[in-house]
Amino acid sequence: MGTRFNDGVVKKDIETRPFKVIEGPAEKPIIVFEHESEEKKFSPEEISSMILRNLKEAAEAFLGTTVTDAVITVPAYFSDKQRQATMDAGVLAGLNVLRLINEPTSAAIAYCLDKSADIDIDIDIDSPNEKNVLVFDLGGGTFDVSLLEITKSGTITVKAVGGDTRLGGENFDQLMVNHCVEVFKKKEKIDASENATAKMRLKIACEKAKRDLSSTPQTPIEIDCLCEGTDLTMKFSRAKFEEINAGFFNMCIKHVENCLRDGNMHKRDVHEVVVVGGSTRIPKVQQMLTEFFDGKPLCKSIHADEAVAYGAAVLAANLSGHGNKIVRDLVLLDVTPLSLGISVKLEHEMSVVIPRNTPIPTIKEQVYTTLFDNQVSVNIIVYQGEGKYVKENIFLAKFILHGVPAAPKGVEKVKVRFNMDSNGILNVSAEVISTGNKRSITIAR
Repeated sequence: MGTRFNDGVVKKDIETRPFKVIEGPAEKPIIVFEHESEEKKFSPEEISSMILRNLKEAAEAFLGTTVTDAVITVPAYFSDKQRQATMDAGVLAGLNVLRLINEPTSAAIAYCLDKSADIDIDIDIDSPNEKNVLVFDLGGGTFDVSLLEITKSGTITVKAVGGDTRLGGENFDQLMVNHCVEVFKKKEKIDASENATAKMRLKIACEKAKRDLSSTPQTPIEIDCLCEGTDLTMKFSRAKFEEINAGFFNMCIKHVENCLRDGNMHKRDVHEVVVVGGSTRIPKVQQMLTEFFDGKPLCKSIHADEAVAYGAAVLAANLSGHGNKIVRDLVLLDVTPLSLGISVKLEHEMSVVIPRNTPIPTIKEQVYTTLFDNQVSVNIIVYQGEGKYVKENIFLAKFILHGVPAAPKGVEKVKVRFNMDSNGILNVSAEVISTGNKRSITIAR
């Protein structure tokens, strides 16, 4: 299960929601809605925990036993804060979260199990026991692409990840809604853009039309009394849908290119392209992906909607020591989805210590010098992201290293060490090289 947390920033792309989003403490978003004439306020973690609790109850009813542990899937490009928020939601739901797993990696597990009886590769490569797989995961709210190496022995090594946590089917729906509003305004001289109820009804109709357009070249959109008592009746073609969403489709392919580049791999080296997520049923998406890989057929053998959940269930069995030998022998080797570093140069720029897509576990070190004369302490402020400046990235934690000997600027040196384990828990330490004085902090998901 993936949940979209916006790193404490209230975004403006929520106009069609049937609720308000306000800024809460520490710039965290708070969801506000009315229930039985009473205003309710919840954090995203609380909303997500309600969903998880409902799933927990459904699983318990089906299994006839208490469920205490869970593996939760998240978009591969989730930041550390988003992952921590998901972990917090699991705790609120009364679950012991065994592991967070990236959705494309989970889909790769499903693919691996589906192909376990015949994972040998049909083409001539140096190692017949290895297969390079690109997982293209385009869902309703997020987009992920992962490049993985799968061995016959059951080891899944993530080579690179990419994507966008705010790109998916909802974006396509919104552009369809905007188009319908313009058509309605032009035809009926009525502006429905400020009518929240009308836009929500349009969103529901457009989402259905989007699904229909995956199997038909044209579909009607008909809504009685859309706005000011006036009906909406129009035809929506697949060609128009592809035209208005061309920018988003191109962004998906761009992320594929970036992922291959980060993984130091050419597209001809990819043996299989696996598509999962409901939005991969869109014909144009499949066409562009096939063309990008020079006509390579897409792998659709695993269920687009169920593959991620299936892979998570397999990992849960692996972690708890259950399942057959294939499940028990499964090994996952992951990477960091985003770069990690500290602020430098008067706290304006970010110095990367662990670059994105670095295999974990990993230990990286950098040496820095003092910025001022007689500086006796150093602020270690940890960020995550790809921006050059810290204001473009996500703040994770900070601490102060005291005991730096007073000296001219640039003389005293501080060694900063980032140690990330296989569970994604990051330990950051800083040490004054001349004295050995040291301090550290652990940033746990």
